[in-house]
Amino acid sequence: MQLDDLLDIAIRAVQESGKIQKEWLGKDKKVELKGEINLVTEVDRICEGRIIEIIKGVFPEHSILTEETPMPGGSSPFRWIIDPLDGTTNYAHGYPCFCTSIAVEMEGEIVLGAIYDPLLDELFTAQQGRGAFLNGERITVSTTEQLTNALICTGFPYDLRESPVNNLNHFANFIMEARAIRRDGSAALDLCYVAAGRFDGFWELKLNPWDVAAGKLIVEEAGGVTTNFRGARLDIYGQETLASNGRIHEEMVRMLGQEK
Repeated sequence: MQLDDLLDIAIRAVQESGKIQKEWLGKDKKVELKGEINLVTEVDRICEGRIIEIIKGVFPEHSILTEETPMPGGSSPFRWIIDPLDGTTNYAHGYPCFCTSIAVEMEGEIVLGAIYDPLLDELFTAQQGRGAFLNGERITVSTTEQLTNALICTGFPYDLRESPVNNLNHFANFIMEARAIRRDGSAALDLCYVAAGRFDGFWELKLNPWDVAAGKLIVEEAGGVTTNFRGARLDIYGQETLASNGRIHEEMVRMLGQEK
């Protein structure tokens, strides 16, 4: 099976999902709470259903890991990792920062990713060993050399009101060192922006594999670095995500090692 065939289906799926998101944006829609501040809309589920329909229509034997609907694993070496609507809170409020993210994992390795922002019509893609692209044009990370000159981005976990491990300490430390920090509410897009050189670095706690999988590969294929907070190999099933242009990575690891 060729990666190009898989990527074609991933692109079709994220763009179909984006079309649904645009059609529903601003309309009345059912919003539910998965936690005190964690939302899910009916659009999440509509997008997810369409994505699964597209993938299973071509690759019925492949496994799927998706945010909203638990699905039994299969014996296929291929697993699709899907976030049908990353930035649900933004979407529910009409804030224009959301996307669909799809990655393909083959025998434990992420081999391709596609992330689509329907409002800007920006399609970020990557295949293992083939580079990262925005709307078909190759992208690379920034050349910023020092944290003091860097624009970085973060997010906060949904349990921040209950857990002391909530990123507020890291935010306080970084805001005194970096040029500026943004908090956009879509980890998948944040990672794409690191890959495209718009952000110099990104960190966040307690993300899920569907938040990270595609963006991780896109950053790496754009020449960036992804690790956990200690600088070790990034595990998309872990609790810590750090991505950067590589040049400020050691500084970011050092900052994340501070207690206060």
